[in-house]
Amino acid sequence: MRRYSIILFFLPFLFFACKNTKQSNIQQMVSGWDFAKKIEERIVVPSFPNRSFNILDYGAKESVEVNNTEAFQKAIKACSDAGGGKVIVPKGVFYTGAIHLLDNVNLHLLEGAEIRFSTNPNDYLPVVLTSFEGTECMNYSPLIYAFQKKNIAITGKGILNGQADISNWWPWCSKDEYGWKAGMPSQKDKGNRERLITSAAENIAPENRIFGSGFYLRPSFIETNRCENILIQGVKIINAPFWVIHPFLSTSITVDGVTVESHGPNNDGCDPEYSKNVMIKNCTFNTGDDCIAIKSGRDADGRRIAVKSENIIVRNCNMIDGHGGVVMGSETSGGVSNVFVENCTMDSPNLDRVIRIKTNSNRGGLTENVYVRNIKVGQVKECVLKLNMFYVAWDDPIGTFIPEIRNIYLENIQVENGGSFGILAKGFEQSPIQNVTLKNVTINKVGQPYSIENVKNLKLIDTYMNGILIESPN
Repeated sequence: MRRYSIILFFLPFLFFACKNTKQSNIQQMVSGWDFAKKIEERIVVPSFPNRSFNILDYGAKESVEVNNTEAFQKAIKACSDAGGGKVIVPKGVFYTGAIHLLDNVNLHLLEGAEIRFSTNPNDYLPVVLTSFEGTECMNYSPLIYAFQKKNIAITGKGILNGQADISNWWPWCSKDEYGWKAGMPSQKDKGNRERLITSAAENIAPENRIFGSGFYLRPSFIETNRCENILIQGVKIINAPFWVIHPFLSTSITVDGVTVESHGPNNDGCDPEYSKNVMIKNCTFNTGDDCIAIKSGRDADGRRIAVKSENIIVRNCNMIDGHGGVVMGSETSGGVSNVFVENCTMDSPNLDRVIRIKTNSNRGGLTENVYVRNIKVGQVKECVLKLNMFYVAWDDPIGTFIPEIRNIYLENIQVENGGSFGILAKGFEQSPIQNVTLKNVTINKVGQPYSIENVKNLKLIDTYMNGILIESPN
């Protein structure tokens, strides 16, 4: 009788402890979204003087054969030297090599304009300071590149066409489905990507990591490197060699109303890396890799730079094909904090996951404070939420830099066809995934509610899968 009296005595305390934990999680969700409003206030959208510089006036020719690189650079320099304005790309197809933006320049494509980029790697030389898969190096220039610039933009209703396909750029990834055949050169050849990773581990200075011609590391499409106040708006981007939009060590970034259609290898739609105060809104991503992938450097190089990607808002976007809708990783060595995703739609039999965090014991780093709400999902292939500390990339052995994942909140998520799992989560025993909350989540046509390992404080509040209320497992 005494035993039952003790149990009855403690039951109210257990009830209130559980209730308080639930209330704490909900309060954290509310306060998080309050912080998102402050982030938005910090983002500076660049503005430009009412001056125009038409590329035709600087020698550009509408042609798929005439290389207009010099004309673009003359127009951009004249615009910047004058104090800024718009560099106008008129209706028509204009062929070019690398375009380098300068301060206070808005590269503006009129409706019907297409910039068609050369597929000759030599047109992206000399090498510039850039990054490949989260590691800095001297490599081919991105197709559109800015280094240490302020107040820059790419706007309009035109098309940016990288012309990458199975006959150029893509085969360098060394995969048959992208045109590679045995005996062809690729990034996997000894002395290429492997040498880059080794040079970072040996702390060789980035300016001495020389690649470019003969090393087969594909360039990003658009890279703003160490830039401030950036706008990419309205354009359609197709057929990228590699990552599509890559803000790197940059701040105050707006990507608005952009359409990305590019199904090549590593064709992530937008990859903010070491970047802060980012707004990605009203965009459509239809990609061969992650739609949005937030990164902060790979392994030794990420720890050398040691800058978080933080304060990132994704709003009113549409994700179609992709390995993940909104992803953090796998390059997370510098850390990722304060990611807000809201009012998005995702739907495709070729969309693998809705929200994903991927890292491992070579990356390390802390990923925290991820808030997701008001998401409508038609079909997803593998799972709605995937948190994985054991992600395996091409060369990742077991390392000693144990990652951390904590404070993940999903609210008001409606999924018609949830794939194999609602939640897939695997943490380390010594570093469990902590504080994951799902509130008002409905997932239909899902194989299993969850498969979890080393997860602490997973709370399911008003969460239904296949019409059944799912209780919190711990």
